[in-house]
Amino acid sequence: MISLTYDLHIHSCLSPCGDDDMTPGNIVGMAAIKGLDVIALTDHNTCRNCPAAMAIGEQYGVMVIPGMEINTSEEVHAVCLFPTLEKALEFDAYVYERLMKFPNKESVFGRQLLCNEEDEVVGTEPYLLINSVDISFDELWELVRSYDGVMFPAHVEKSANSLIANLGFVPPDSRFRTAELKDLKKLHEVRRTNPYLENCRIISNSDAHYLEHINEPELTIAAREKSIQAVIDVLLGE
Repeated sequence: MISLTYDLHIHSCLSPCGDDDMTPGNIVGMAAIKGLDVIALTDHNTCRNCPAAMAIGEQYGVMVIPGMEINTSEEVHAVCLFPTLEKALEFDAYVYERLMKFPNKESVFGRQLLCNEEDEVVGTEPYLLINSVDISFDELWELVRSYDGVMFPAHVEKSANSLIANLGFVPPDSRFRTAELKDLKKLHEVRRTNPYLENCRIISNSDAHYLEHINEPELTIAAREKSIQAVIDVLLGE
C-alpha cells in the first residue's frame, strides 16, 4: 500500500462559480507545486474540462481523475468519479440530457469556459450548469456504478446542497461507502447524529473554486498503487 496526497473535489472555470483563473493547466500546475499526488476535476454537472486536465496532468506528473459534482433532483450535491475519460464523458452526455436547459447569464452567475490541452479557452457552455438534473439521489449510486464509477455525497455537514440538509437524514438503504466533510472538526458530531456514516470512509476535499483554495498535501489515502482505479476501489470500500 502507498499513501497518496489528494484533493478529489475541484472546480474549473467551466463551473459558473469557478474563478476564470481555474483553467485546467493552472489547477494541475498548482497541484504539482503543492505536491499533491492525485486530484479530481469535478465541475457542476459536467466533465468536459477533464480531457484537458488529464492531458496536462500527464505532463506534470499529477494523476487527474475525471469527475463531476452532480446536483440531483433534490438539490443534493454528490461527487462522481470515473476510471476512464471515456466513461466520464458517457456519463456527462447522460447527465446533460437531464439538465434543466436554463440559459446562463454570465453577468449574474459567471462564465462557463471550455479549455483545450493547451489551456486555451475554446468555447463556453450556454446553459447554466448549477441547475438540478432529473436524476434522484436514490438512483445515483447504481447509475454511477453502471459507468464503473464511484459516488460519494459532498460536504455532508453543510447547511445547503448536502445530503443531510436537503433530505434531513441519510437514507438507510444507501450504498455509498465514502462521504465528504469539508470541516473535519465536525466529524464526531456528524457521525453521532447520522449512524450510517460510522461505517463510511470520511475524506475531506477543498471544493476549490479558486487556485489558492486547493488542498495542501496534508491528507492521504492509502491505495494499493498510484492509479485511478486503485483510488476508486478505496472509495468503493474494496
